[in-house]
Amino acid sequence: VGHCHPDVVNAAHEQNQLLNTNSRYLHDNMVDYAERLSKTLPEKLCIFYFLNSGSEANDLALRLARQYTKHQDVIVLDHAYHGHLTSLIDISPYKFRNLEGQKEWVHVAPVPDTYRGLYREDHEDPATAYADEVKNIIEHAQKRGRKIAAFFVESLPSVGGQIIPPAGYFQKVAEHVHKAGGVFIADEIQVGFGRVGKHFWAFQLQGEDFIPDIVTMGKPIGNGHPLACVATTKEIAEAFAATGVEYFNTFGGNPVSCAIGLAVLDVIEKEHLQAHATEVGSFLMKTLKEQQIKHPIIGDVRGCGLFIGVDLIKDQAE
Repeated sequence: VGHCHPDVVNAAHEQNQLLNTNSRYLHDNMVDYAERLSKTLPEKLCIFYFLNSGSEANDLALRLARQYTKHQDVIVLDHAYHGHLTSLIDISPYKFRNLEGQKEWVHVAPVPDTYRGLYREDHEDPATAYADEVKNIIEHAQKRGRKIAAFFVESLPSVGGQIIPPAGYFQKVAEHVHKAGGVFIADEIQVGFGRVGKHFWAFQLQGEDFIPDIVTMGKPIGNGHPLACVATTKEIAEAFAATGVEYFNTFGGNPVSCAIGLAVLDVIEKEHLQAHATEVGSFLMKTLKEQQIKHPIIGDVRGCGLFIGVDLIKDQAE
């Protein structure tokens, strides 16, 4: 919402003067904030865990999925990056290919990229074709006795090249993953909070009939303040609590963090930032496409709201 936004700075300052405490102590800010966030999400995503970073959020999402499904394996997209904890390096091809390599419980699916990928714009049904690749991975894994805990994906792959998956892809993948006993985790750390303009969450671009089982949030959630969140269903949260090992995070969801989170939501609403992302993004896309006509080095311009990619190439045909 902008560097040092006065409303956010003020919310932090005011709450800092009153109380900041370990989050074992009850405080209305946490409940108020969870309630406000819940209004932006589908109804079934109604349980919230607050943390300090996107990496913490993704690590917890992994734990939730494994505890709920009692499975271990994870399917990710090629080139994905989900954070810097050891558990997340393991599910980030962008990182592990340069480090210790791929673990046997990790399965890498092709990016649903209709510009450079396996199935392109001229394919009759790229969404199904890419989802079938995930289905094949599941079948192959099951033949080896592996069990899928989760399909873990950024709602719009960013490190992979600002990719916009074809509509319907998530629904089809979710069907295959659920059938295998896994859950669908949408990483909204880079693309949530109205960045895509048309919707508050990027996964909503896939259509109203698609709802992930777990959503992770970070980066813009606190406008630079360390704050993150995992939203999930009652069923998944209950299975997680059933271990008797409670989830606790000393500073995740402390009163100051939640005051900041609330202020960020206020600013997004008050300053119509979603509409702004749509308007500025459309202008930028339009002018980039004008450049594309003039310059053969620009192979593709793609995006939604203020999530935009420009693909630079050497040869149009290839």
